[in-house]
Amino acid sequence: MSSDGTARLFLALLPPAAVRAALADHVAACRWPAGATVYAPADWHLTLHFIGAVPHDRLPALRAGLALSLTPFTLHLGEPAAWPHGLAVLLPRSLPPALRALHDALGSRLRGLGLRTDARPYHPHLTLARRAAQAQFGAAPGCDWPVRSYVLMESTGQPEARYRVLQEYGGPDFVGIGSA
Repeated sequence: MSSDGTARLFLALLPPAAVRAALADHVAACRWPAGATVYAPADWHLTLHFIGAVPHDRLPALRAGLALSLTPFTLHLGEPAAWPHGLAVLLPRSLPPALRALHDALGSRLRGLGLRTDARPYHPHLTLARRAAQAQFGAAPGCDWPVRSYVLMESTGQPEARYRVLQEYGGPDFVGIGSA
């Protein structure tokens, strides 16, 4: 948590161990340009919503207010891409309806809690590296990622541990799983 009394938050999906292993193999097969910052497997996630700075005293209400029922789905990661500003990302082969529904429901919940959401169209992706405009990607990893939960995360500002899970939400019978 920051010293200014706020936490920089986002909602995300975290890949399970088998998916992280497949992604690690893909990353190892890529050729990264000098100066690229390749993210560690512990940092890999797919953002659902960036929330931004939230006062610490709002965290209990936010943690409780973001609990939704989740319909499990499979995300098929496939295409590596170089995005503007040197981002190297992996894109899903398609946008599962359950992912769209989760994104939309969480957006509605955030707005109901008085928080802003991004008005731009949702483009789910997993960031692999920054400053990687000249990266040469190996074959698409073709990972099948079973999604059974989502998390509320905090950006720590620390390169050795960029993110911290504050709350995990999972499954259609969710009752609450505190992670921190």
